[in-house]
Amino acid sequence: MIYKSYIAGLLLRVLLLLAALTGIAWGIVSGNVYFITGGAALTLILLFNLYRFLTRRFVAMDDFFEAVKYRDFSRWFSEKHGPQDLRNLHKGFNNVNKTIKAINNERQAQFVYLQKILEMVDVGIIAYNLDTGEVLWTNESLLNTLDLPNFKNIGFVEKRRPQLYTELFDTYRTEAVSVEITLRNEQLKVLISETVFQVEEDAFKLVVLQNIENTLNQNESDAWKKLLSVMTHEIMNSIAPISSLAETLQNHIQNNQQNAELHPLELDDLNAGISSIKKRSEGLMKFAKTYRSLSKVTHLNLEPVKVGELFKSISDLMQPSLADKPVALHFKTENPEMAFEIDSYLIEQVLINLILNAIDATREAEKPKIVVTASQNSKGRVQIKVRDNGSGIPEEIRESIFIPFFSTKKTGSGIGLSLSKQIMTLHKGKIQLKSDAENGTEFTLQF
Repeated sequence: MIYKSYIAGLLLRVLLLLAALTGIAWGIVSGNVYFITGGAALTLILLFNLYRFLTRRFVAMDDFFEAVKYRDFSRWFSEKHGPQDLRNLHKGFNNVNKTIKAINNERQAQFVYLQKILEMVDVGIIAYNLDTGEVLWTNESLLNTLDLPNFKNIGFVEKRRPQLYTELFDTYRTEAVSVEITLRNEQLKVLISETVFQVEEDAFKLVVLQNIENTLNQNESDAWKKLLSVMTHEIMNSIAPISSLAETLQNHIQNNQQNAELHPLELDDLNAGISSIKKRSEGLMKFAKTYRSLSKVTHLNLEPVKVGELFKSISDLMQPSLADKPVALHFKTENPEMAFEIDSYLIEQVLINLILNAIDATREAEKPKIVVTASQNSKGRVQIKVRDNGSGIPEEIRESIFIPFFSTKKTGSGIGLSLSKQIMTLHKGKIQLKSDAENGTEFTLQF
């Protein structure tokens, strides 16, 4: 027990004091002056010793608490002098001081790291006291972006640039917004987000400002450069089956013209082929218009479509393109009469994209196969799956395939899957992916 010696010392002094008092009492009873005088002197000495014995501990604790009050953790208490219990007490105080100093050093190091990191980021950051306006912290990026010198209070900005003060500090926003601010007689577009936090009784506001002018300009430039190639790629995806089907019909007509007996003309097949070309051409026109302003589309041309009819339309378009390829394309559904409301032209575009991707993925397969199935999930909603037995999509890029312009193909635009996802979003649905090297890839359209 750490304070065993303290208790023993206290008990000994109390017993000695009782003995001295007993001697005084015996001297008074027996009339012995020596006992009375000696006992009184010894009692005074013992009382003074007991007082010092007790106060030394309280003085040590008072010194320690005083140091804590003023956050002076550099104080060192002697561990080699004085009674054992007092040395143990000093040792405990020193351990507390060392621990607090270590914590402070760690916090200081973390603050320095954080400060260096925030200085390096290309985002302006400022935190200030809401009541006093005193700046708690700001970085160089904010000062450079706003063309301001280092300031200690936001009142400086209010006096120098009232309009900027209003935009940054006097306007409260619940979410990040982009605003235009005037700097050096130029308009600068920035993204501003803010939050308020409490530290004890003080409220602080953290404002984050990012210059998005250059980013927007670069993105706009890149988008314009890629727009033509993207549109060409997507249109070609639809034109290829149309062209192939038209060529097949033309060959039938030419063969019939050369020898009508050997090559009779099937009017039903001819009519079905022309209808498919007409329907897909209309869909292509609708797609081109939708792609041009996809972000502004708020209304779809929804109509009840039977799964069997949708699958037949896709099959008629794709079969001529697959005639010279070893890929087997199958359409399966338990209920061809199952109907759901969609924009058939746009959903056809999604399925064509997925099938063409599947054809490309099965090039190295021994028996390439693509299966398109339609069913209802547990909630009664229609879902269409496009599955292939190809090489699968590597795990490291699965999260990136829906990003616009991301492509692993040399001739790919990287817009097909992104556009497919947007079309499904317009239908208030979603597109999901499952893929592995052994079983191939499966895309699920959930409506």
